[in-house]
Amino acid sequence: MIFFAVTGQLLWPFPFHIRYRYMTQWGRFTLWWLRVTCGLRYVVHGLEQVDKQRNGLIFARHESAWETIALQSLFPPQVYVLKRELLRIPFFGWGMALLHPIALDRKAGRQALVKLVEQGLARLQQGLWVVIFPEGTRMPPGTLGEIKIGGPMLAAKADVPSYLLAHNAGQFWPKNGFMKYPGVIQVVISPPFYFYGQKPKAISEQIQHWFAQHLFLDQQGGRNRH
Repeated sequence: MIFFAVTGQLLWPFPFHIRYRYMTQWGRFTLWWLRVTCGLRYVVHGLEQVDKQRNGLIFARHESAWETIALQSLFPPQVYVLKRELLRIPFFGWGMALLHPIALDRKAGRQALVKLVEQGLARLQQGLWVVIFPEGTRMPPGTLGEIKIGGPMLAAKADVPSYLLAHNAGQFWPKNGFMKYPGVIQVVISPPFYFYGQKPKAISEQIQHWFAQHLFLDQQGGRNRH
């Protein structure tokens, strides 16, 4: 990560797609390294339902650092909605800044929501995907947090498909944990949802319901093995 974050600073004058292609090589290397050194693999269910020719929104459960890496391999070029303070972390923040994230000040209240919607729509118009962790923070496996309203507000105004994504990566790469454990991470992707024009509260309830149905994923079997 340090190598890519430092050398990536040389790419600031270049277009986003060049910076993105370079910086996401770190994620691909990390997934390979986890497989080789830790015996940690993953299988994906539902990837065939994703229309990669049309960008959209990704509402992903947040249990681990793993999904922030793996999503770059599953979906076309994307930007993350994240806490602004993450950009201040040495090396990690420098690298993330290259990828044009939507960085929000959680203390800004309504202004942060307006920024999320405005910048989210702008990124979508640029042809990028937008990744949202709607619970707002990493949750322990088997635990569902409250769905924050910002993501549903964006989905209500964005005429694009939304995909919901659940996984059990927290069982193998726990929150705030250095140790990684061997096994097979299960990833489930929903069929496309079309939230455009709906009430944000109704969207939030649909996301919450789908996540609740996929809290306890079987750790065995699957397809699309990587």
